[in-house]
Amino acid sequence: MAGMTIDLHTHSNVSDGTDTPAELVRNARSAGLNTVALTDHDTFDGLDEAVAEGERIGIQVIRGMELSCGTDRESVHLLMYGGNEHDPALQSEMAKVREGRSNRLRPVLAKLAELGYPLTEESVLAQVGDSPSVGRPHIADALIAAGYVKDRTEAFDRFLADGGPAHVERYTIDLPHGIDLVNGAGGVPIIAHPWGRGREHVLPPDYLEQLVRDHDLAGFEVDHQDHDPQTRVELRALAGRLGVLATGSSDYHGTGKTDHDLGVNTTAPEVLAEIIRRIG
Repeated sequence: MAGMTIDLHTHSNVSDGTDTPAELVRNARSAGLNTVALTDHDTFDGLDEAVAEGERIGIQVIRGMELSCGTDRESVHLLMYGGNEHDPALQSEMAKVREGRSNRLRPVLAKLAELGYPLTEESVLAQVGDSPSVGRPHIADALIAAGYVKDRTEAFDRFLADGGPAHVERYTIDLPHGIDLVNGAGGVPIIAHPWGRGREHVLPPDYLEQLVRDHDLAGFEVDHQDHDPQTRVELRALAGRLGVLATGSSDYHGTGKTDHDLGVNTTAPEVLAEIIRRIG
């Protein structure tokens, strides 16, 4: 796998990106990637299209998904690579997450209206595209369309982030259980951007070590735009000490996220080889 350029965390419009799965794969090739993983939130729906396009144009597509999990304090995203996408236990929990995401739309809109930023349900649904559920990024896009904010970052910083003035709790999977679900389905569990935006307190080193020891966590993203250089150094050292995989990726969302261009961070070929080996 020498000479490969690998990005293992991207999103299409099947969740909260702006490219179709096929467009994403074509854009990955244009960005110089040899391998890309599609990891939409809580759904596998775009994977067949992405894989077919990859086969057509000659780029390797890794089947993946980003599972919405949490601790007792904050949300945590868990990447899954490979495995049985039809596993009943995993599918059941994913359905609960998607239902919880859609059911909080009206309470969030009520809070935004109280804050002086009214939106209609229709204006949010117009942003959803092919996604099987309505998420905060779609509400953010409606805020942008209404002229209330300039981009998704501002929408989250001002209103929608965990603990923000328009935030509403929803169902999330307990992180250890999420790791167990991914392992039970034969997938490879990697925590996404674990220390992004000063969140080391949510997943401190001793807790990550416990997840590796007790739940077979396979690793975590190290090279990510939400990790500054020092954070990357510390996480890479921790991954080495724990003997787990350290990945790198863009977390690409098309035009939905700035400074997350395809290939801006990449995964080492030997790490991908180990992930593929574990997928079997």
